[in-house]
Amino acid sequence: MRSTPRAAEMRRTAQVTVMTGCVMMVLASSPAQASTSAYHALQALDGQLHEAGWRLTTGNARYCVDQLPATGILLHDAGAYPDPPGARASLSLDGDIAIQAVAQGSPAMRAGLRPGMTVTAIDDIDPARARSQDEPPWQRLQAIRDTIDALLARDGAVRVTWRAPDAASGSVLLGSVAACRTRFEVAAVGTRALADGSRVVLGDRFPGFAYPADEFAAAVAHELAHNVLGHRAWLETNGRSRRNVRLTEREADRLAPWLLANAGYDPAAMARFMARWGPRHGGGLFRKRTHEGWDERVEAIEAELPLIASVRGPGGGADWSAHFRREIEP
Repeated sequence: MRSTPRAAEMRRTAQVTVMTGCVMMVLASSPAQASTSAYHALQALDGQLHEAGWRLTTGNARYCVDQLPATGILLHDAGAYPDPPGARASLSLDGDIAIQAVAQGSPAMRAGLRPGMTVTAIDDIDPARARSQDEPPWQRLQAIRDTIDALLARDGAVRVTWRAPDAASGSVLLGSVAACRTRFEVAAVGTRALADGSRVVLGDRFPGFAYPADEFAAAVAHELAHNVLGHRAWLETNGRSRRNVRLTEREADRLAPWLLANAGYDPAAMARFMARWGPRHGGGLFRKRTHEGWDERVEAIEAELPLIASVRGPGGGADWSAHFRREIEP
């Protein structure tokens, strides 16, 4: 599995949480210093999840009630690593706030922003000064995200000033597009995958990182489905009985191929993911007590495919907000 040695290296050095869309990174204090390869390994996982999350949330935005403006840029803060000077040296940064990943076809990519650029200003705000000394290290990037969200909501665009490792510099006006309101994280939670209502979190050892791109996206789509269907709030109201959890899991399985179709992936990839994952893995994402058997789940997913094909419009969109059959009362 491609991601395992890289993630293992990072786990020896720090605990990591990264949220996409100009978001936050939290690394627990560690006496060890991360190696250059570990930083780049984390960057690869972040980029993979960021890309899938971008496609899924922007491709389905027209059907999501709850949206946010998204630029396609993922920032990180070298100052939040256990060894900030080592992080800056390993990643060739000349400041703390830098671009970790840029989604394909996003406003950030069209504006010429690229991974490795240091962000020196957001409008006229110095991002390095976004946190007071008594706040936790992760708070600075959280504050930057909130600032960008507010500027985008107010003005529809934000000016980003940058400096590249080769000393080139520039300033661009960065626009946004609508996205379903979910952010994505790679976290030190092993092989787990979960959704909490506003985030999708994949463990740094999640086996799906090594799967084909559309099957990896299917795993992300399953978790995103929990959020767009409001499953966490529903379970908090109705209780986390075995029956209720199974209902929400089946709904997420069935909605995932719709989300994939609207993001330009093969909707059948959800069934392939389940068939690949199910026989090999127990616990975690597919606990037997709260989830149906993987073969039953494949059948439920495949039953959605003809309906998706029948309702797709000329542009390829599949309106799940109108045609998806709910099994629970929202």
